[in-house]
Parts: sequence; structure tokens; C-alpha cells
Amino acid sequence: VFILAALPRVQVSIEDPLTTHSVNTTGVLNVLYAAYKGGVKRVVYSGSSSAYGEQYELPHHEDMREKPVHPYGLQKYVAEEYARIFSGIYGLPTVTLRYFNVYGPRMDLNGNYAAVIGKFIKLKKEGKPLTIVGDGNQTRDFTHVRDVVRANLLAADAEHLGHGEAINIGGGNNISINQLAELIGGERVYLPARKEAYHSRASIVKAKELLGWSPEEEIVEAIAELESEII
Repeated sequence: VFILAALPRVQVSIEDPLTTHSVNTTGVLNVLYAAYKGGVKRVVYSGSSSAYGEQYELPHHEDMREKPVHPYGLQKYVAEEYARIFSGIYGLPTVTLRYFNVYGPRMDLNGNYAAVIGKFIKLKKEGKPLTIVGDGNQTRDFTHVRDVVRANLLAADAEHLGHGEAINIGGGNNISINQLAELIGGERVYLPARKEAYHSRASIVKAKELLGWSPEEEIVEAIAELESEII
């Protein structure tokens, strides 16, 4: 069973923590319990790098103490702790993959909380300025959805996993939002900052060791591909 369902927007979780908790935490608990009762072979849970919160050390590695800074990050972290506990207490094999800023085809392009790469491309094609939250110097580790899919398949089949492990799935490097805007091109406007971690970069040592996984997609080529697909 792959658990990917979520309400994955930070600002929404701040505005409506009860609804987002019911989906992002209680919803996962429901699936874990059903999987246990149904004798499922393994559960791969889609976690989030937002569990790390604001850290002074880069890259983020799995041995860090988690310090989420908003309800969404906390909800995703609590859900992965449920997955770990279900492995330990109920014997349900689980693995958590902590995604870092996933992008790619079919990403959300609309609304105030759209994925930034897709939204930038859409705004450029509409002849509008790119809207940047904060000063734009904050950094993110962007991870292509095709790399995420490969990681899920590897986590499902790896014989030595299933004990509640948490594994980073990221590009292993970060760029600023201003740098991303330069790659896409166009005028910019800046909006007030939100409550989010300022820097993010994944250590992918554990992913290489436990999954034999490393990212294959390059962001420059991926942006060019998306520009040809997004209308």
C-alpha cells in the first residue's frame, strides 16, 4: 500500500488545522490500521521534509531532531511516527519516504498555494510577473516526480526494509527561489513572507545505502520539458 493522499499546503494547515489534521494524520492512521487488519505486506508512506522544520545544519539528515514549524509539518511527522509504531507494535512493515519539494508533470498550477515551479511557468506564459513569497533568498531542494516514483518502487521491494525507517528523497542540492526565477525568466513581484523553513537540502546518503537510489533528473532539463507541456 502506498499512502500518498494528503492536504499538502502549509498555509491551508495554518488556516484550518483541524481539517488538515483529519486528513494528514488521522487519515494515515486509518489506512495503517486497515493495512494491519488486512494483512498487507508493506506500507510505503509519503512523508515530508517539512518534518525537519527550521534547522541550522545543512543538509537535513534523518538523525536530526525533527522541529516542524507549522501544522502541516507536524501532521506529516506524527503520521510517520504512527507508521514506525505500527511496525514495532503490530508487526506491520512500513517505510517512510521524506519528499523534498516534488515537482513535475500534472503539478498544481492554480491558486495561491500552487507548486512554485509550475506556477512560475504558468505566470510567464500568461505574461505576468513571477510572484515570490518573502525575499526569494530562501532555498529548496527540488525533486522530480519520476525520481520519487522510482524511490517508491524500490522501497516497496527492498527485502531488508520495513521496520519504520524514514528515508530522505531529494535532489541532494538546493537553489534559491530567486535562482529558480532566473532559470524561468520574467519580471518578479515580492509578497510578504510566510511561516516556513528558510533553507532545505536533503542528505541522500541513506537513500543510496538502503534503497540504491539517487536522483537522475536535472532541473534545467526538467523545466524545459515542463515549459513545453504547460499551456
